[in-house]
Amino acid sequence: MEKIILCITGASGTVYGIRLLNELVKTHHVYLVVSESAFTVMEKETGINREHFLKSLPENCTFYSQDEIDAPISSGTMLIKTKGVIVAPCSTGTLGAVASGISSNLIHRVCDVALKEGKKVFLLIREMPLSLIHIKNMEKVIQAGGTVAVASPGFYTNPETVDDMVDFVVGKVLDSLRIKHNLLKRWRDEDF
Repeated sequence: MEKIILCITGASGTVYGIRLLNELVKTHHVYLVVSESAFTVMEKETGINREHFLKSLPENCTFYSQDEIDAPISSGTMLIKTKGVIVAPCSTGTLGAVASGISSNLIHRVCDVALKEGKKVFLLIREMPLSLIHIKNMEKVIQAGGTVAVASPGFYTNPETVDDMVDFVVGKVLDSLRIKHNLLKRWRDEDF
């Protein structure tokens, strides 16, 4: 079973991280890092509290708190054994830390190590409007080899629910990492 790291930060949109976790555990062992802020936002947005979330984690998911800076995934020798890192949602604070190479918690550290090891790093930003500082930080991450996307659902699929829009965005994240899924209807799929 392939391994991947999923980080959930305190940006609005924790549903993206939860949905990604549910998809990733179907085919991967997931190393999960959730920030303290993310637990607060998760409860406000979804009604899921920290205790319930942690109790419901599947067997093929290893959880680390943001403070476990010495976790095995913080080392390049272990991180290279993974497919890469997804941060979803990614706060602009985390974006800034990653762009600047600042590793003040485990989420920042795994992104920093993944970039230096040439592993895939995908940051799903959930913020609008964006300032020039955000844009410059995105540019720095992209220049360092990462992928940055803004959570922006497509509407050509005629979504009927919020879940449909979430699935579209999550599907695009999975596409970027070449992970198979059936979450979204592809543009003119009948033509292929």
